[in-house]
Amino acid sequence: MDGVPRVPQQRSPERDPLRFSVLGPVRAWRGAEPLSTGSPQQQALLAALLLREGRTATASELIDAVWGEEPPSQALAAIRTYASRLRKSLDADVLTSESGGYSVRLAPDALDLSTAEEWWAEAEKARGAGDLCHARALVNKVLDLWDGEPLANVPGPYAETQRVRLDEWRLQLLESRLDMDLEQGCHAEAISELTALTAAHPLRERLRELLMLALYRSGRQAEALAVYADTRRLLADELGVDPRPGLAELQQRILQADPRLAEPTAAADSEPGPVPVRPAQLPATVSDFTGRDAFVDELSDLLAAAEGRVMAVSALAGIGGVGKTTLAVHVAHAARQHFPDGQLYVDLQGGGHRIAEPETVLGSFLRALGTPDSAIPDTLDERAALYRSVLDGRRVLVLLDNAHDTAQVRPLLPGTAGCAALVTSRVRMVDLAGAHLVDLDVMSPEEALQLFTRIVGEERVAAEREAALDVVGACGFLPLAIRIAASRLASRRTWTVSVLAAKLADERRRLDELQAGDLAVKATFELGYGQLEPAQARAFRLLGLADGPDISLAAAAAVLDLPLDDTEDLLESLVDTSLLESAAPGRYRYHDLVRLYARACAERDEQPPSERDAALSRLLDFYLATAARVYAIERPGDRTVDHLEKTAVNGLDFADDSDAWDWLHTEAACILACMQQSLRPTMLRRSVDLLLASKDLAESGASSLRYEAVSVAARDAAAALGDAHAEGRARVSLAQVLSRVGGHFERAAHELEWAAQLAAESNDPWTSGNAPNEAGITAACMNQHAASERYFEHAIRAFRADGNLPGEASALCNLSRALLSLGRTRKAVELAQQGVDIYDDLGLTLRLANAKYALGISLGHAGRQTEALDRLNDALQMFVENRQRLWEGTTHYRIAEVHLDARRPASSAQHAEQALAIGCIGGDWMRANVLTLLGRSLETLGQLDRARACWLEALAIHEKSGSAEADEVRALMEPASAA
Repeated sequence: MDGVPRVPQQRSPERDPLRFSVLGPVRAWRGAEPLSTGSPQQQALLAALLLREGRTATASELIDAVWGEEPPSQALAAIRTYASRLRKSLDADVLTSESGGYSVRLAPDALDLSTAEEWWAEAEKARGAGDLCHARALVNKVLDLWDGEPLANVPGPYAETQRVRLDEWRLQLLESRLDMDLEQGCHAEAISELTALTAAHPLRERLRELLMLALYRSGRQAEALAVYADTRRLLADELGVDPRPGLAELQQRILQADPRLAEPTAAADSEPGPVPVRPAQLPATVSDFTGRDAFVDELSDLLAAAEGRVMAVSALAGIGGVGKTTLAVHVAHAARQHFPDGQLYVDLQGGGHRIAEPETVLGSFLRALGTPDSAIPDTLDERAALYRSVLDGRRVLVLLDNAHDTAQVRPLLPGTAGCAALVTSRVRMVDLAGAHLVDLDVMSPEEALQLFTRIVGEERVAAEREAALDVVGACGFLPLAIRIAASRLASRRTWTVSVLAAKLADERRRLDELQAGDLAVKATFELGYGQLEPAQARAFRLLGLADGPDISLAAAAAVLDLPLDDTEDLLESLVDTSLLESAAPGRYRYHDLVRLYARACAERDEQPPSERDAALSRLLDFYLATAARVYAIERPGDRTVDHLEKTAVNGLDFADDSDAWDWLHTEAACILACMQQSLRPTMLRRSVDLLLASKDLAESGASSLRYEAVSVAARDAAAALGDAHAEGRARVSLAQVLSRVGGHFERAAHELEWAAQLAAESNDPWTSGNAPNEAGITAACMNQHAASERYFEHAIRAFRADGNLPGEASALCNLSRALLSLGRTRKAVELAQQGVDIYDDLGLTLRLANAKYALGISLGHAGRQTEALDRLNDALQMFVENRQRLWEGTTHYRIAEVHLDARRPASSAQHAEQALAIGCIGGDWMRANVLTLLGRSLETLGQLDRARACWLEALAIHEKSGSAEADEVRALMEPASAA
């Protein structure tokens, strides 16, 4: 034995677990390694065993499963052979022989079908409990387990029966998930999928019902009714029956515009019951206390939990006038039943110049609790100790209102179980150990209107509801401001609500209007501002000058001309004082009225006054420099960035394309607000150049209308100043959004005519190339294809003269589109390919998507449909990755065209529906084109009524705009009418 290594017999390496799938081809894996499942008949045997979930199958049952009523003469021997081969491929203890039959022993999660059934059961439980999001996610997980046809290519009657069962179950799962989609309000997104499913399963009435409901909720009532008409005719023709009662009932409810169909129903929250008022130190609660139900419930639950268990401390923070005291008093009264030994109250005067001293407050509390003056100690520590001793064994609620800081509050807290403290402060008491912190925000619009109505009176508000909404909106939904405005109106019977709304519409006078008696919003804010350190006060003033809905930390640093860390410290300190809100990590915002007050402080206190303009100039530079970097990342080689105005502030650096795009779309509202605010002589050119650098916001869909409005303002400002350079660029930017997003081609053409003249006057290379390029696109959309060709050729020359390769590629792709309309298909394909090659060499992504889009269209016209779909799908993926929603929708439309040409109407209809749900470049004009195509697809599928509904809507759009495509739609409707 010496020198011979001993091999341990008692332990062997663990093998990876086995996994099997039947929701697709019958397959097996050990870990990640695929295993052979043999011939189709051997797969049929394995499937029969897997689907019995561990139960034994006799040899005769397996023979019937694999061959049915006519098995071969050697069927039993074949079964044994298949079993032997499977046992070798799998573990020996997986496939076992029992009583002349076989069984498969598996772990619970080894078979995809078992996993699917488990997830489905969990989804049903979640849906029953009202958790639709979790239920829907689970159903999607189940559906993702399908990998094509179940038991694909497996022979035998058993496999066929199971295949039918599994296909039916998958349809039921789809119906269930789509039903949940509609319950969650995702009707527009569901239409595309339902359109494809009804085409594939035309006799399945539940799918038709869901499609009708989705169309109705999307505002497409005529199409919803047309689906019913198509269904009734199809059922009569194919089966000789009428639609089931549920479908007919849905049709009647749609005809009657039943309001219960509009949105998913939700159970109304129950109103908290009234709590009897008992005498105590608490101030009287206001009789018109309104809303705040969630906060009332949250705080009441916390106070109730203190009864007999632990001391509860809740600290409410928020800006002055947000209703902290009103809420705290209301909750304290409601919770009195839990504190039978008394309620203490003190105003700590935290917002004033003489805050209440803790030892003074403790003296008054001790006297209220029955302690004689002679027994009250002199020092703070001794009083605090006695206070806690007196409260021991009692259940007392202490309301500490308007606290200055944690140091003032800490000695006043009870220390024993059963007691509780409510603290209100403008400062967030993050260092108050064990406290439940509540940040109180302004009211919701509904709550604000309800409070206003309670004070003013139902009759006056009902007569001028819109004006009342304007009033509470001007008050920023701040309870104090609403109370002041309503009180002024209530005391002036000759005023209408509209008179008050007009007074509050003037932002420069709004704070002055919001005062009544000893109540004033400005005075409330002044208390907080007066306690700021000089650096905090400067930051508060200057940041309030920016018009955006919020501001990022990096942008704020540019405004203040400070390092990021110093800026963050200042802003977080302002958040703690409740003069500033933290909208999200690294983002900050003002309440509307606080912003007005900050601007008033800037006008009054900022020295020298020029620092206000300098701060806004730095902000504009920051946005322009950063947007230019985003533009350059996506468009290397594009000369646009070289033609932008220089900036004195550096922009941000980005690690990759994704970070750059995240920044641009996150900052969209702030960028556009900054442009609008900067249309003054010293900043105009930089503001217009920011339009150029952030042009992708126009095509993304989400910011298009705001981009258009800013472009109009920039054009008018430049024209008023006689700046041809800035005006030309603004007109091109305006034309882009008018044409591509709104479909307003004639207006766009007018702007581009002006831009061409201004380009010649200013000798601006950017406008010289981009104006004719946009003019060519606009002319093509108006079917002026010969003019379009001339514009694009002019643009190509201008871009080449400027050395702008991406611009040249864009014009080549656009020229390709024009040549298609002129019947020069081969040349069109060639030019589009040139554009793709240029973008590919430059390493572009989004612009490459545009080029592949153009190439896909050209290939489709050339009859090369497979290649066309490949290019269009490439483009679609790139548009999705770059969040270009309108281009994404437009590409779905082009894919639908190719599918229809290839005689795949169901796929065409599905992509057309996706285009409608997402939206397209070209606005209503393109929507009408999509509807026309969808109608053609539906007509081919035999859904004539729905097709006609689509064409009617398309015709209405084209007739309204005077589009030439109206004649095409009328021609389509003639055979439909005859049918």
